[in-house]
Amino acid sequence: MSALLDRIKSHDAKVAVVGIGYVGLPLCTEIARAGFHVTGYDKDERKVAGVKAKKSYIKDISDAVLSEHVTSGRLTASTDPTVLGEADVVVICVPTPLNKTKDPDNSFIMAAAEDIAPRLKAGQLIILESTTFPGFTREVLVPRLEQGGKKVGEDFFVCFSPERVDPGNAKYHTKNTPKVLGGFTPRCLEAGRAMYGEVMDRIVPVSSTDAAEMVKLLENTFRAVNIGLVNEIAIMANKLGLDTFEIIEAAATKPFGFMPFFPGPGLGGHCIPVDPLYLSWKMKTMKYNARFIELADQINSGMPGVVVERVRDALNDRKQAVKGARVLVLGVSYKRDIDDMRESPALDVIELLQQRGAHVDYHDPYVPSMHIGHHAHGEQGKLHSVAFDSMGSYDVVVIVTDHTSIDYARVVREAKLVIDTRNATKEVRKSAPDKVIRL
Repeated sequence: MSALLDRIKSHDAKVAVVGIGYVGLPLCTEIARAGFHVTGYDKDERKVAGVKAKKSYIKDISDAVLSEHVTSGRLTASTDPTVLGEADVVVICVPTPLNKTKDPDNSFIMAAAEDIAPRLKAGQLIILESTTFPGFTREVLVPRLEQGGKKVGEDFFVCFSPERVDPGNAKYHTKNTPKVLGGFTPRCLEAGRAMYGEVMDRIVPVSSTDAAEMVKLLENTFRAVNIGLVNEIAIMANKLGLDTFEIIEAAATKPFGFMPFFPGPGLGGHCIPVDPLYLSWKMKTMKYNARFIELADQINSGMPGVVVERVRDALNDRKQAVKGARVLVLGVSYKRDIDDMRESPALDVIELLQQRGAHVDYHDPYVPSMHIGHHAHGEQGKLHSVAFDSMGSYDVVVIVTDHTSIDYARVVREAKLVIDTRNATKEVRKSAPDKVIRL
């Protein structure tokens, strides 16, 4: 282990990052910035070619930043798994989605493990960052890596450190977001702290890989449950004829004991809609029902339907049906000012409206085109962002994602009817209160 620590301290350690997407590519750039040589390993030839061409496909990493590190020789990319055997440190940053039954899909981690295991060398450090259920590193990953005869904590080292990427966050990024880290053994933790201590501003050690896995799930379960609560409050407030946002903003003036969350059209992104269900699944294997998680998922998953109900009711009040109505959806990425479409509730909103016979277009300055429904490729099911100058031609405009670049005063002024799911029109809705309906 001393040889590994010496190589890390002198920045001679070679690092390989498995998966160069929203988590892996920013991590690669920070490791390169710290002075290490890092190789991004990915089976997607387009991503690897993009790195080599110094073209970033992630908004948070500019072409200039990527070019700096590629040009210096500190950052490269490859589709060849032999780079994993040449590395002193391997970090796994692959997707961990849910399958159709909302059970964890750890196949990408296991594929990475299958690439690493036959190339595992003495003294190597393996760090898993992909979100998974408590116990996965200990119960699944380590036994697979030990099949070749090497012993974890002695011949090689394993840590779990949950990714905490927040796309589009201008303040917190990979380097300055505190890094939770759990080691399989104390020596594993020591190796992990040595590596990440050279790259990150602050390391937060915990007692085990299980604890580190649970930290990530708690963080996002906290968000999911509280969003589920406030989404249900929005449903109840509507039935009571009350303004949800007025209620929340007034409650938030209490200087203690209250933290404001706001309703929306549903959860998006790779973490909050997914991670709590990893914990729920794990608890089912232990014959325990995670009731808060299940209920929050039920409410949050139903919010696109609530939005469509608002559209239906608003059109009915104007003696118009959803069927045949022209609808413009404003914003389709899962959060403001980014191009990330993963799990975006806009997809469900659009598809539900189409199923009810509406003609739906969308405008999003960050998403020039997208696919709807089960049509993953080709032109069938493909929509293109329309111009922003035709709002008056639609029967209703639905604000699903509140991009800051959109002129909401103009939206309120020109649209016939507005359904605002994000309170984006807060400052301008008073100019036309009769045609702006908030969630």
